[in-house]
Amino acid sequence: MRRARALALCLAALLPDAAAAAAADAPAAEETWNAKFQATYVWQRKPGFGAAYSGPNSLSTDQERSYSSTATAFFGVRPWQGGELYLNPEVAQGIPLSNLTGLGGFSNGEIARVSGSTPKLYRARLFGRQTWGFGGGSERVESDANQLAGAYDKRRLVLTAGNLSVLDVFDDNAYNHDPRTQFLNWSLMTHGAFDYAADARGYSWGAALEYYYDDWALRAGRFMQPKQPNQMPLDSRIFDHYGDQIEVERAYGGDALPGKLRVLLFRNRAQMARFRDALDFAAANGGVPDLNRVRTSDQVKYGVGVNLEQSVGANTGVFARASWADGETETFAFTEIDRSLSGGASVKGNAWGRAQDTIGFALARNFLSPAHRDYLAAGGLGFFIGDGRLNYSPENVFETFYNWNVTRNFWLSADFQRIVHPAYNADRGPVSVGSVRVHVEF
Repeated sequence: MRRARALALCLAALLPDAAAAAAADAPAAEETWNAKFQATYVWQRKPGFGAAYSGPNSLSTDQERSYSSTATAFFGVRPWQGGELYLNPEVAQGIPLSNLTGLGGFSNGEIARVSGSTPKLYRARLFGRQTWGFGGGSERVESDANQLAGAYDKRRLVLTAGNLSVLDVFDDNAYNHDPRTQFLNWSLMTHGAFDYAADARGYSWGAALEYYYDDWALRAGRFMQPKQPNQMPLDSRIFDHYGDQIEVERAYGGDALPGKLRVLLFRNRAQMARFRDALDFAAANGGVPDLNRVRTSDQVKYGVGVNLEQSVGANTGVFARASWADGETETFAFTEIDRSLSGGASVKGNAWGRAQDTIGFALARNFLSPAHRDYLAAGGLGFFIGDGRLNYSPENVFETFYNWNVTRNFWLSADFQRIVHPAYNADRGPVSVGSVRVHVEF
């Protein structure tokens, strides 16, 4: 395949019209291995803002600066036909705003990877993938991080197992999924109410099975929960404590105006605390409600999410998500959002002669369940939020960014977020967050 591509390029020099087109259409060779790299630095600043009161887990009213830095190597190999193995060592460092408290929709999707100003090296992913093809025509995928170039049957069964992120398989979206190149806010990069199983960095161990049939896809997976809310150690008792999810995907529109609709169901089982139990315990014994006093085994949390992506032209795409969780139990592995609506648009820069640039606009509206509101209003603290009392109002997020492709492998972004009613409190804020993001990939 490499010789054929080289020959096509030689012909392009001799016959620029016909041969150049043939070279452009020549498919990439099937890779037996690849190696990729990314590095992302996000600097954020928020000015001081007004608040009637603050609590232990409030966003600071002072001016603050924050940064995160991640670097990841992606190694992939194809040991046999249909089989793939991947390893991702990663290094991260950074300092979050307000010790990572005071918001439902945090302003930096990369900040969960960091654990302080000292760089820390760890294994982000180590997983295998096996594909069984059943015909129906073929489609090609290009070489990318954790993706070997090659051709796959449109009708296929794919098993992925090992150490990875649930979001590597579920709730994808072409226009809004990766905080390294797209929107930064947590309530935009995935379903806000999707309390997916993960350690504090966002990774877990588990398995997912996907079945593709023409324009349809069905996915199901089970992953380990953390032993304690939003902590690093994972609970290996995957048949007792786990995060399950099922997703159905439908592609439509063909090549003209492609789109995808996804519906996700999730169910978590873990040693969690219920908000009403904490309120009842405080009423009977005095003091403020405390989730740590009522955490018991085998609690269940469930929810649903709908995810839409739609091309509306050669250079523009729109997206929308809606998610709902029952909101009876504490946030265990993601963030403190029980219901969320979000949507926006992503526009390529072809119209102004910058085809590799992207500009994006998005809105998110986040909500708490009645039990969660009552718990915070009584002075209870969640893992991320808790102002001591609460004048409840939904948390609203507006985000816009411009991603400038400086050179082939280097992007520089300017990002602005406006967050109204931070941590669902009408007595605090609004607050603005400005960001500069530097991203390289090879």
